[in-house]
Amino acid sequence: MSIRITCIKKSNGYHEDPHHAISELGWTNEQTNETGRSTRLEMYDWIKNQNGVASVADARGNNARVGGREHANGTQYVQTYSDRIWTDNLLALPECR
Repeated sequence: MSIRITCIKKSNGYHEDPHHAISELGWTNEQTNETGRSTRLEMYDWIKNQNGVASVADARGNNARVGGREHANGTQYVQTYSDRIWTDNLLALPECR
């Protein structure tokens, strides 16, 4: 299954990295039009351990893949990458309602 991340929800408080502040991600399966929400850890697990494919489209229609990462302190999170460079496309998404 392949999904497009459409929005994010951030938790309050101090975070070493802004990607750690993402608590939930809204998504759409573009093949079935199914929509849903997953926690950051659910999305990390789905991408890393279940071979899920997620992407984010920018304002120009370019796609960036979403990958699972782990901070040196062990925090698991997701972040976009394009052309083998980690990017901040998730942080540019609107807040989920």
